[in-house]
Amino acid sequence: MEKKHQPIFGLAVIVAALGYFVDIYDLLLFSIIRVPSLSSFGLDAAAIARDGLKIINIQMMGLLVGGIFWGILGDKKGRLNVLYASIILYSLGNIANGFVQTVNQYAAVRFVTGFGLAGELGAGITLVSELLSKEKRGIGTSLVAGIGLTGAVFAFFIKENFEWRTCYFIGGGLGFLLLFLRVGVLESGMFKDVQQSNTQRGNFFMLFSNSKRLKKYLTAILIGLPTWYVIGILITFSREFGVKMNIEGVVDPGKAVMFAYAGISIGDVAIGFISQWMRSRKKSVYLFYGLTIVGIIWFFNLNGQTVGTLYAACALLGFATGFWAIFVTMAAEQFGTNIRATVATTVPNMVRGSLNLVSWLFVAMQASLGYLKSGWITGIVVMVIALISMYFTEETFGKDLNYIEE
Repeated sequence: MEKKHQPIFGLAVIVAALGYFVDIYDLLLFSIIRVPSLSSFGLDAAAIARDGLKIINIQMMGLLVGGIFWGILGDKKGRLNVLYASIILYSLGNIANGFVQTVNQYAAVRFVTGFGLAGELGAGITLVSELLSKEKRGIGTSLVAGIGLTGAVFAFFIKENFEWRTCYFIGGGLGFLLLFLRVGVLESGMFKDVQQSNTQRGNFFMLFSNSKRLKKYLTAILIGLPTWYVIGILITFSREFGVKMNIEGVVDPGKAVMFAYAGISIGDVAIGFISQWMRSRKKSVYLFYGLTIVGIIWFFNLNGQTVGTLYAACALLGFATGFWAIFVTMAAEQFGTNIRATVATTVPNMVRGSLNLVSWLFVAMQASLGYLKSGWITGIVVMVIALISMYFTEETFGKDLNYIEE
């Protein structure tokens, strides 16, 4: 029996977009208020940079572990159950963030919050992908990300008007408000069909049981590396890069994140329409890879420029890495319904968790090469890996998703 598809501006898409809005607000809030929050603990500039990187890496580890947990649960118990449970956890985590008094407490609570945040995007993209027709899928998931990513812009304006602890309380409150909006969203029909069968669901180890699936899974992760190199290194530590490049004026990392995510939200909507026009996911991502390379080159040639020019470079880098939704959609499209949520939830969180390796490479080279050179060499490594991985990734535009993995 043919399934009735949801409209592109239906409740599922709207609620998924608002869910991702809250997710991004909470996820990027630490990057935005890193300096004022750690300064309130009495840390100097060197300690803020060091402990800030430690906290963001621990947050990303929470996302990595949570991605596996929520992904498996999404295939076993349903996409909607994950959306409900994860939002409760990360909302409680954000409220707890408002009470931390030490760096170690901060890191521990950010781990828990990251664990909760890990379930939002993958479950939402999986649900929307399965409810929309294959002709509208790319646009629908791009709208989810494009609207959702403006949560970072909202977080910046909240930071400008409230004390940093209050920013976390607001994030927790937004999460609980979102729970009420989720009432009325339908579960995926594809998942219900698989749920009623004897098909094995949510087996994470199926991804490693044969070489073809493993190759698809690894390349699905690696094509997303540039996004978190740009956000987790260049944008988050734009203040430190600005000092090294003799930027005129003081760089506000929160403002850099705001400009970057304004660009990302526009890019994510644009790439959905571009992939429809090109009728290719891969070609559209290659185009955005090219823009990312241009943005990285510009960023590392800002020596002596104004802080406004640096923010402009951040906006371009944001737009260029606005392929997040398409990258997650491609991951979802490559795997059957019985492990689709596992893939779509673990892949973006594996990318986020990979920031630990990217930052390790960045830090390891600094003693011999310096801050700036380590930054752009790390960028070269990341882009080469992503380009090679994209070459070996299958084209998924227009693919029928109503199938299972044996």
